[in-house]
Amino acid sequence: MAELTAEQQRLADDAARKGNWKRWGPYLSERQWGTVREDYSPDGDAWNYLPHDQARSRAYRWGEDGLMGWTDRECRLCFALALWNGKDAILKERLFGLSNPQGNHGEDVKECYFYIDSTPTHSYAKALYKYPQAAFPYDDLVQTNARRGKLEREYELQDTGIFDQSRYFDVFVEYAKAESDDTCIRVTICNRGPEAAPLDVLPTVWFRNTWTWGCSYEESCWERPRLQQSGPGAISGTHTTLGDFRFEIETPAPWLFTENDTNDVRLFECADATPYVKDAFHEYVIHGRKEAVNPAAIGTKAAPYYQLNVPAQGSVTLRLRLVCSARPGDPVPAGGFGNFDALFETRIREADEFYETRYSPVITAEQRNVVRQGYAGLLWSKQYYHYIIREWLYGDRLMPKPPPERLEGRNSDWTHVFTNDVISMPDKWEYPWFAAWDLAFHMLPFSRVDPGFAKEQLILFLREWYMHPSGKMAAYEWNFNDVNPPVHAWACWRVYKVAGRDEPRDPLFLERTFQKLLLNFTWWVNRKDINGKQIFGGGFLGLDNISLFDRSQPLPNGEYLSQADGTAWMAFYCGTMLSIAMELAKTKPAYEDIASKFFEHFVQIVDAMNTLGGTGLWDEQDGFYYDQLSVHGEAMPLRVRSMVGIVPLLAVEALEQDVIEALPGFRKRMRWFIHNRPDLSQHISYLDRKLDNGEKCVKRLLAVPSRDRLVRVLKYVLDENEFLSPHGIRAVSKYYADHPYSIHFNGKEYRIDYEPGESTNNLFGGNSNWRGPVWMPLNYLLIEALERYYHFYGDELKVECPVGSGNFLTLAEVAQELARRLARIFLPDAKGQRPCFDGDERFANDPHWKDLLWFHEYFHGDTGRGLGATHQTGWTSLIVRCMGIAGKVSD
Repeated sequence: MAELTAEQQRLADDAARKGNWKRWGPYLSERQWGTVREDYSPDGDAWNYLPHDQARSRAYRWGEDGLMGWTDRECRLCFALALWNGKDAILKERLFGLSNPQGNHGEDVKECYFYIDSTPTHSYAKALYKYPQAAFPYDDLVQTNARRGKLEREYELQDTGIFDQSRYFDVFVEYAKAESDDTCIRVTICNRGPEAAPLDVLPTVWFRNTWTWGCSYEESCWERPRLQQSGPGAISGTHTTLGDFRFEIETPAPWLFTENDTNDVRLFECADATPYVKDAFHEYVIHGRKEAVNPAAIGTKAAPYYQLNVPAQGSVTLRLRLVCSARPGDPVPAGGFGNFDALFETRIREADEFYETRYSPVITAEQRNVVRQGYAGLLWSKQYYHYIIREWLYGDRLMPKPPPERLEGRNSDWTHVFTNDVISMPDKWEYPWFAAWDLAFHMLPFSRVDPGFAKEQLILFLREWYMHPSGKMAAYEWNFNDVNPPVHAWACWRVYKVAGRDEPRDPLFLERTFQKLLLNFTWWVNRKDINGKQIFGGGFLGLDNISLFDRSQPLPNGEYLSQADGTAWMAFYCGTMLSIAMELAKTKPAYEDIASKFFEHFVQIVDAMNTLGGTGLWDEQDGFYYDQLSVHGEAMPLRVRSMVGIVPLLAVEALEQDVIEALPGFRKRMRWFIHNRPDLSQHISYLDRKLDNGEKCVKRLLAVPSRDRLVRVLKYVLDENEFLSPHGIRAVSKYYADHPYSIHFNGKEYRIDYEPGESTNNLFGGNSNWRGPVWMPLNYLLIEALERYYHFYGDELKVECPVGSGNFLTLAEVAQELARRLARIFLPDAKGQRPCFDGDERFANDPHWKDLLWFHEYFHGDTGRGLGATHQTGWTSLIVRCMGIAGKVSD
């Protein structure tokens, strides 16, 4: 076995509890305001209950936010930057963006920031914030977007001209851990402009406010912690459960102190409990109110106040250090700045060494840049998440009771939920709350850099304080009851196998998750199979705007949808559970019985999908799978070629005969089933051939489509006039750009067409759109499915790709071609242009922009332009796996 790198050793020590290397990290949210957790309104209007304008003045109940911040895993002590360019109307303490009602395509962060690097233990981490030197155009961004309609693009910060002539600061923040509780912080401010420019910098430390509310679950939270100056270059602090710490600065500066308490005078026109409140630094810096800060140099929020003049095209560096005791009562270790820069050099070298072990050997330098920043975004998007539904519903001891309406409203039937964890978020500004199906995709790339964390996250969402007693998994905080595709089992199975490439496989993890997944599978069977015929409704399934109807709502007059994707997802779920059960049965024969159950259940779903009522959800006329609308007992296919009809291809498992033979109980039951149920066993493909080396190869294939139907669906998938774009598979066929599909139902027209970019329809959601763009997660699942089909069919099955080209490829080669197309979204062409930036010259030619990347939520179906959330590195980080599949991308 190869010697462990320094970072791998830290991961091992953390897992073995020999070192607490993950205690501190970039776990601070980028937006706590406007979240469901902070909403105590009677109508659930979270965006307007606590808007951006109140964020600087109002203490949060459930978390904190900050600019490129750092905190411990329970978010007790926080660090982040505050900046002022001498012109802004507010102190820049957090990222600005439009709320969902403000944006012409929903919520949208209006900042330029980048995650550049991080190791899994955050022993080294680096981020960049681009801060304009002119007044930040808050009003322009709000008003211009308000004037734009759904058919127009979003108006972004870089569209305002604020970065013209390079009049901005590049603010780099780097963290390097000397030890697990000793973080060195290096802030480098680069003036990219032609003239010297002033910049005020306040590196701020503060305690999350736990003392105001009267938490019922932990009375130690009631005690107010304390920060106080302990010398010209340091402050010290103490916290009941965190322990003691010291925050040191190398360059002396005046210290400012206040309390992290709400400014009741400003917000509610009533007396403050203290004269020193959360927005004191804003008042001190912007308005010169010296009395706003505490002259006694004590409080729960503190910062040195640097007033810099950064030379033209020059830089200034600040060195800081946060040193904490390992536990309450332990001494605080020595700090200082003697080994500071050497430590950073060491940690950067160790990060490089670690990632050298993670890169695929076939990828190029440009691809490595994408992979490295993809992992950085994934790791920076870990966030402390705190939400106790019971206290949120009924209120805190020391606060007024919430409105009674909430007891019957959002998430009111999830009173068991108690979250107090670091969680992988889709995005820490636009989606600073967990999304169950997003997280499942996050864990695939995580399994290559931190398999322990991947397993812990997947287990966490199946624990009794997350999963509903009914077996349902919580979707996301806006509505825990929404139904997302059941991909959690797939993630557990894939993490088990991917992590097993570098370490011994972990059957205990697989068994723990399997037991809870049985409950979730049962919930699906009992709740979403309306007629008990193995045809599933599913509902919302995360695919906003994909359908003619809002599938999260019941249809009028008792009509219902039989969903091709809902049914296929259950086949996918069933096949994955079969594979897990067969793996566990290798050492525990009791699992052979449950493997047989999932084998037969899979075949029954496949049969229903292909033959129920004649042809099931298959349309022989078109050669595609469609949703069906039941009207007065008659099934009407909704002939829309969308991702709904591609999902059935994902449900495929190949069973090796030698594995079957090793499980006598399963083998016996399978043979009985095949012999006694020929009506169902027709859906099981059988392969018996000799390999080139003379060995016999016997396999069975479980899949929704037969070989003929697979080929017919792929003719649409691989047609550039339908699904196949230069940058992956579109969510809706391009055919509908010129041939919109519509039906009249209950006196109303329902219509769908091809929308390659932002959503033009507000009915099923604002910022999200599945009517044409390329989405990374389902593209990735299709790539994996094609590889499984190839494992069975081998070189004997070839399909034309692209359709009409005369070029026939094996399904493995098709998978590689799709990965290449996805990879091209992020890679520069001969002119340096990356499709995701859609011709923005800065990202092509400016040396301070051209190597930086955003990992958008989804991508334009024709151009590859990045759309939606700019930092949804969560599931879009699947690109790091696609790079390895793609190999070297040709021109």
